[in-house]
Amino acid sequence: MEKPSNLLLKLTRNLFTDITEQERFIQAIVNPQPFNPCILWLESKPIIHPFTVETPTTWQPEFVDRLAINTKPGKHQLHESGHYYCLDFSSIFAASILLTISQPVKLILDMCAAPGGKSIFAWKKLHPELLISNEVIGKRIGMLISNLKRCQISQSVVTSADSEKLAEIIPQTANLVIVDAPCTGQSLLAKGEKAPGCFHPVTINSNANRQKRILANSAKIVAPQGYLAYMTCTYSPAENEQVTEWFIAKFPQFQPVEVPALAAHQSHLTNLHCYRMWPQDRLGAGAFTVLFQNQEEGRINQLSADFLDATRFKL
Repeated sequence: MEKPSNLLLKLTRNLFTDITEQERFIQAIVNPQPFNPCILWLESKPIIHPFTVETPTTWQPEFVDRLAINTKPGKHQLHESGHYYCLDFSSIFAASILLTISQPVKLILDMCAAPGGKSIFAWKKLHPELLISNEVIGKRIGMLISNLKRCQISQSVVTSADSEKLAEIIPQTANLVIVDAPCTGQSLLAKGEKAPGCFHPVTINSNANRQKRILANSAKIVAPQGYLAYMTCTYSPAENEQVTEWFIAKFPQFQPVEVPALAAHQSHLTNLHCYRMWPQDRLGAGAFTVLFQNQEEGRINQLSADFLDATRFKL
């Protein structure tokens, strides 16, 4: 086994007090193993399933299948025709907090949308009247548009605007804002990918501050009684639980929503309703997720047609 770095060891000790759990976590990071691929069905499942399916977890939605290791669903013709979308199970876990939303959702804004998995999940589950998939990084927009087109996500637009600008021009409009926040991406290591500097305190602090900025702007867009979903694919508490604590201190009208289906995944690093997937449990490389609800009462603003005409990319 590759020797863990001092920064990884320090993070591990902050995450777990149990020595055995520390060793399992480090093993998952420095000796990555493949995870089961996953598909999100957009059309009805065929009578004869094209893949071998693993036993579903208690919390995953019925429109998601976790497949056998080393399955290549992206190469199947059903993928090309938009029958399903490929994504990893950690993303399904993070988005599953949306399953607890039961009220009608007219407008969803996915703030950091590329490549589109969370947007597609939210569209499939909540059937909004309009989905806005926003991506501020220009080179990622093409991939986002391509995926939404292939999957035939109707009543959707793609925009490219900074969160601060969106907060200025569409305040209190969205029933749900999704913030799949930019982060250090530490879970990439558990998938055998690179994440340079992901354990360095300067990198962690920089990402945490960026997340706070995006969340603060996103909070202004959430309509009264609406929801804000915050998620990352990293392990550091400074980017997850500590950002959550900062957010509710700054915006006390937003409170974390309990998700009973994820009770077994409650983060042991906070008493708030935050949920974690760990790589050593072998479901996925890792994720953090929390759903806030805006407790304020008031009028929901309507989205202006001028905004859409000025900002959107045609799908």
